[in-house]
Amino acid sequence: MLKVKPERFLDDLHHLRSFGAAGVGKGVVRPAYSPPDIAARQWLAERMAEAGLRPQFDPVGSLFGLVDGPSLLLGSHSDSQPEGGWLDGALGVIAGLEIARAARETGGPPVSVVSFQDEEGRFGVTTGSAIWSGNLALEVADRQTDRMGVSFAEARAAMAHLAGKFVDPSQFSGFMELHIEQGPWLSEAKEAVGIVTDIVGIRDMRITFDGEQNHAGTTPMHRRRDAFQGLARFNALINERFRNVVSPQTVWTIGHVALHPDAHSIVPGRATFSMQWRDGDTERLSRMETVIRDAAEEVASAAGLGLSFGDMLGLEPVPMDARLRAALCESADTVAPGRWRQMQSGALHDATNVARLMPAAMLFVPSINGISHAFAEDTDEADLVTGLMVLAGAVGRGSV
Repeated sequence: MLKVKPERFLDDLHHLRSFGAAGVGKGVVRPAYSPPDIAARQWLAERMAEAGLRPQFDPVGSLFGLVDGPSLLLGSHSDSQPEGGWLDGALGVIAGLEIARAARETGGPPVSVVSFQDEEGRFGVTTGSAIWSGNLALEVADRQTDRMGVSFAEARAAMAHLAGKFVDPSQFSGFMELHIEQGPWLSEAKEAVGIVTDIVGIRDMRITFDGEQNHAGTTPMHRRRDAFQGLARFNALINERFRNVVSPQTVWTIGHVALHPDAHSIVPGRATFSMQWRDGDTERLSRMETVIRDAAEEVASAAGLGLSFGDMLGLEPVPMDARLRAALCESADTVAPGRWRQMQSGALHDATNVARLMPAAMLFVPSINGISHAFAEDTDEADLVTGLMVLAGAVGRGSV
């Protein structure tokens, strides 16, 4: 096993949290391209250089710490949700840095590190790794906007002084990503590690119901074409119709609800919202899309509403590489015997995109009470170190 230094790893992890530290507990506000995000990436570049790696920013701000010649790539992302925790993404980057450092210090296999940009989706879905993998064209990404109307092209201009060329993926033999689970299963079972079998697919699109804006005090209920009531009926209808389609692991969420004109004395004339659903089976994802579209059309027809659908975004389900997964399982059995499991990832990760280019694998450590994407996100430091040791053990075997 590589001789990693847990104290150094934890010190770096805590220092990274200082960029954008906010809220109670260990909260972080470090959205992609914000000043804290850029400052964190510049600090990471310095740490990579100190570790003997060659830092390189690509055109969208993803940061690589490279060794010369072929290597294994480790990492994740260092941007956060608008209100996030200190570990989501950051754990995988700092674990990769520590293992790359240990490999150089003790003569281990060559390891490079990456922190992808905009994994949290300010402008889309895992934007930086999606562009690097060829899953998203840069010219298409540049037209995408955040909720404030800022384009991806405008945002990444803030890192133009750091940007270099895209890194050639052919130099990497594979990719492994350590991450917090972001769910309750490991925490509830008091297990230390989860080896990911596959990452679910995701679909996401905007839906708009157009009704008739009118006076809330004088418009009789039977005369209303209330766009929000259309949304409410749609939500009830899909919940009922999904029963015969979904599995216990399937999830779906309505979000980004925007009513127009959003006033307490006006019948809403428009309701726009996001519809997202996730599952590990491509066919089931397609059947759910059919249910969603049919339900929306039925509601619109019955209520006299206009209906429009936005572009479909998403990623396909991705199985993890069997060889890398086996190395992680062997290491977990050595480091945490009887305290690990194999499991599916219900959250998206950069490994989804990187798997298009090379063998990819992931492992999880517990999230206390299953909380993530919140200031209360946390993991016991002993579990963080266990995850580091399992990843280092897999890398140190030399077979990955």
